[in-house]
Amino acid sequence: MKKVFLFLPIVCLIGILGGCTGIKVLTVETYEPARITLPDNVHSLVVVNNVVQQPDNVGHNHIPIGHSQAERVEASSDSVAIYYTEALTQFLDEEEYYHLVFYYNEPLRSDNHFFIEQPLMPETMSRLREETGANAVISLDMLIIRTDKRDHFKQQGYTYSELTAKINSTWRVYMPTMEGKIPTVHYEDSLRWEGFDIQDNRVYSDAMIPSREEAMKILAVQAADKMSQVFSPHWVRQERWYYTSGSSLMRKGASLARESKWPEAIAKWETYFRSQSNKVDKAKAASNIAFAYEMKGDMEEAYTWAVIANDLFTEQTGTNALESRRSLIYKNELNRRRDKSNRIDMQNEI
Repeated sequence: MKKVFLFLPIVCLIGILGGCTGIKVLTVETYEPARITLPDNVHSLVVVNNVVQQPDNVGHNHIPIGHSQAERVEASSDSVAIYYTEALTQFLDEEEYYHLVFYYNEPLRSDNHFFIEQPLMPETMSRLREETGANAVISLDMLIIRTDKRDHFKQQGYTYSELTAKINSTWRVYMPTMEGKIPTVHYEDSLRWEGFDIQDNRVYSDAMIPSREEAMKILAVQAADKMSQVFSPHWVRQERWYYTSGSSLMRKGASLARESKWPEAIAKWETYFRSQSNKVDKAKAASNIAFAYEMKGDMEEAYTWAVIANDLFTEQTGTNALESRRSLIYKNELNRRRDKSNRIDMQNEI
């Protein structure tokens, strides 16, 4: 279901993980926009498989023990495209941003031209939308997977190896209202394993590598998880922190922050900020205020105070000091989120 999120709860407090004297580190969840902004009238999607299965003798290499040159081997990519498209459907549905996310069960390609992309024709897009009722079609139009295995030594009859799987894919979004423009995403990813190649189920080791076929499916699911963030807003866990001190105002502000009473915490920290002449103390208070405004969802005020904090830290301690570098990272992160906040609001309008 496509939901409307006001900007206020975009960041939610998870809890204090720990910290050293003078600083408390927390984990928060930030609501990040999709990388592709679809039109407001797109409330439902259908995900389709529009690729030809990769031939078994394409993309797979093996370097045996004592060899330096790779040998070409075969591995079946049967059902990998299905894993990829089904997983993307599931992950998009779990985000609960769109009203409905459909999976089209039948592959669209019946030819054998693996190396040739065939984007959807307008009539195919229209048919899919009519059959499913979806506003847009997300199509996997190209999928190439490579596996590289290198053997190192044998122990008790089993080979210790490393296996790398790489995925290269192209997705397109087809809809009738983009003035001929088709949003296209080229995505690459990889996974690496190291361990014993045990495929006979006779023994078990903590260090094992999957078969090539299993590795391709695992990689496809990982890639689908990341691709869901391209098409849907999503929650991301990040670390934040606030400073503590022996000052009663700083302590009261921290106590209010633990109760998520952000306006009251800001008031205490602002009073402390105005009362201090020491630039480092003022910088710590300003950083706390920036954090509190972020928790409120006010990215503009959060960024303003983060700039003040970074300027004060830099002026007093130099650009290479730990606090200066930490505050610069936070300032840049708030600036990134500030730039994306309008995209989030736009994506959540119905």
